[in-house]
Amino acid sequence: MAFVGGKQKGGWVIVVSIVLAFVLGIIPLPDWLEVWRPEWVALVLIYWVIALPHRIGLITAWIIGIAMDVLDGSLLGLNAIALIFITYIALNLYQRMRMFTPLQQCLTILMLIGSQQLLIFWVQTATSQNTPQNLMFVVSSISSALLWPLVFVLLRYWRRSLRVL
Repeated sequence: MAFVGGKQKGGWVIVVSIVLAFVLGIIPLPDWLEVWRPEWVALVLIYWVIALPHRIGLITAWIIGIAMDVLDGSLLGLNAIALIFITYIALNLYQRMRMFTPLQQCLTILMLIGSQQLLIFWVQTATSQNTPQNLMFVVSSISSALLWPLVFVLLRYWRRSLRVL
């Protein structure tokens, strides 16, 4: 583990990036654009799992997921389970994802976010909550995959310039 003066450095950067992802996730959008909203929190979480797997893991994903559930007013634990699911996969793939080309990373993100969306859809259907009648909810995984290179570059620049360890 990387320690600076006995402490890990830059935890505030991780927290600020996750808070910004929460804000981007709740900004009102027009109805026609709402289905294209990227999964900002999942993207930021996946980045930090890939960049700092020794600091960001399943417990962090669970805490962020519970906070998302409270913020969204959704079934308590739904987003937590979905984020734990994709975090577990990202933790198992992080060394490979670091070596992937940007296109391969985008396809991996598409599969991760798509799996998250399908898991949420399945749980909402099983609990008789209002769900879309078609698969338009998966469109957000496409927009998330398309925005992944931008998110990756911005967070990597922020991490390196602020020396987050």
